[in-house]
Amino acid sequence: MSASKISRDHEAWTVLHKFVERYVHFNDAEFRAWQSFFEIRTFDKKQSVISVGEQEEYINIVVSGLARKYANLERGEVTMQIAPEGHMIHAEWSFHKRVPSSVIVETIEPTTFIAISHKNWQALLDKHPKAEHMSRLFVTEMFIIKDRRYYDMVQKSTREVFLDYIKSHPHMLQRVPQKYLASYLNIQPETFSRLKHLLKTSGTKSI
Repeated sequence: MSASKISRDHEAWTVLHKFVERYVHFNDAEFRAWQSFFEIRTFDKKQSVISVGEQEEYINIVVSGLARKYANLERGEVTMQIAPEGHMIHAEWSFHKRVPSSVIVETIEPTTFIAISHKNWQALLDKHPKAEHMSRLFVTEMFIIKDRRYYDMVQKSTREVFLDYIKSHPHMLQRVPQKYLASYLNIQPETFSRLKHLLKTSGTKSI
C-alpha cells in the first residue's frame, strides 16, 4: 500500500470519526466495527456523483474537496447545497425512497468521500443501535438547519444573507464559482457581484 493511500485512508477514517462523534460516542472496538460498512470514493473536478434519473446508492461525507447539489429547472440551474470537508451530501429523496434522482450531485474540486451504500446503511442500522440513534439526531438537526435557512431567506435582507454566509464560510468566495454561490443564496448575480466588490473594497461594515 502506497504512502499516499495510507494517508488518504487515515484522513477518511478521521473525518468519519469526527462526524459520528458529533452525535454519539463510541469506543475503538465499536468504530472498527462501523468501518467495515464504509468505503472511500474519489472523483475528479466537475465529475458527476449522481445524475438525474439515476438511483442514489450512497450517503457521502466529504473528506477533501468540494461538491454541490443542484437541480435543472426552467429558469436554469438552482444550487441546493454546497458541501465542503466534513459535510454530508447525497440525493436524499432518491436514496431513502429508492426512486430516480431529480437532482445532480457534482464535484467542484477533486473530491474524496467516505461513503456508505444503501445496503450497508440498512445493515448498520439493524446491527448497531447507536447508528439508529445517530440517524435520528442527524435527521432532527437537518430539519432545524433547513428550516432556519428558509426563515433567514424570507426574513433577512439580501445584504444580511450575503454577509452571514461569508462570515460563517470565509473561504468559499475563493473556492466556489460566483454563480453557484449566488444561486445557493438566492441572490441575483449582478447583486452578488456588487456585494462582493463592496466587501473587497470597503469591508463588511460598509456594505
